[in-house]
Amino acid sequence: MIESLVYKYFPGIDSETHKMLVNYLIEESLGLGRIDILLNDPYLEEIVINNSKEPIWVYHRYYGWLETNLKVVTEERIRHYAIMIGRRVGKDITQLNPLMDAHLPTGDRVNATLKPISTKGNTITIRKFATEPWTITKFIRIGTIDYEAAALLWLAVQNELSILVTGGTGSGKTSMLNVLANFLPANQRIISIEDTRELTLPANLHWVPLETRLPNPEGKGGVTMLDLLVNSLRMRPDRIIVGEIRRKEEAEVLLEAMHTGHSVYATLHANDAEETVIRLTNPPIGIPKPMISAISLILVQNRNRRTGKRRTFQIAEITPSGDPRILMQHNFQKDVLEEVNPSIYMKKKLKLYTGISDDEIEADLKEKERILRYMVKKRIEDVHKIGLLMSKYYTGTLRLE
Repeated sequence: MIESLVYKYFPGIDSETHKMLVNYLIEESLGLGRIDILLNDPYLEEIVINNSKEPIWVYHRYYGWLETNLKVVTEERIRHYAIMIGRRVGKDITQLNPLMDAHLPTGDRVNATLKPISTKGNTITIRKFATEPWTITKFIRIGTIDYEAAALLWLAVQNELSILVTGGTGSGKTSMLNVLANFLPANQRIISIEDTRELTLPANLHWVPLETRLPNPEGKGGVTMLDLLVNSLRMRPDRIIVGEIRRKEEAEVLLEAMHTGHSVYATLHANDAEETVIRLTNPPIGIPKPMISAISLILVQNRNRRTGKRRTFQIAEITPSGDPRILMQHNFQKDVLEEVNPSIYMKKKLKLYTGISDDEIEADLKEKERILRYMVKKRIEDVHKIGLLMSKYYTGTLRLE
């Protein structure tokens, strides 16, 4: 249809120009115009349109915020794109309802606002679903975490110890959650629960992803994080992964799951290990402090405010009284993760539940470091290839070249 219209109104053009016009019209009428170029870039995490006067901004996986040379030239065009996105998922954005939060079938999350709520102009913020998820080897290669810390986390995940990943906005909490999942064995049932699907686990895992759902305009049909958490405990999970803890009821169910023998991995907004405990034990969450001892490790992610680089800031174990005890902390001047204290309580749990000795723990950590160095050297960075390698490790069939 579009091709015939181009031939009708531009009869004398050559085939190359014809093809360019057809592609342009398809992008503008069915797609998102120049934004589609950015959506197809696997290294971009966020795409932001602030108004028609400013260039589009993007958040690059390695370089942080960057200003592009692209613009959406009119406010009406921005509004048109927001309406198109909303229609795809059955949502409306109007002057009466000028805010929209939508989850696309691709996994991308879109937020849009209209004037005069956003006073400088209409806005669109797109958080892209990571088609190439972060893996432990990528994290090590770019300096987010080192071999020693990665081996420690691997040991914890292998032995079913629960881990809480914390940090500020944009610090890489969900990315680290995805990295921890690299270490999961293929013979256990894994249930993940998210508001928006962001995790990508190895294809060989026994994994069931669940996603919340907002209610319809009549207020019916909503499925909350708490609904899914309670339901997941009836699904015979060995491991539970939760996108983010926000409410007291969610934290209570998760900690109860830990106390009844489930391994849980979740995220929480907090800037360090001490603040994590404060947030958990005070309103609006308000969990009794002794319950926190079910968490074995707190892993704090940080985005350096000067350089924009993401780093593992702290790894802390939890004492029986519910207090954090720092094992490793990042030195930002040297840009290295330094040991602060040797593990006591994590090792106690390992000895209690597995019978492993101190010497065996140290030997296991060294072996894991050796394997991680091999993986980085061979650039084994694909999440599914890492999953297969881990399966060989857990079945005793892994042979390094």
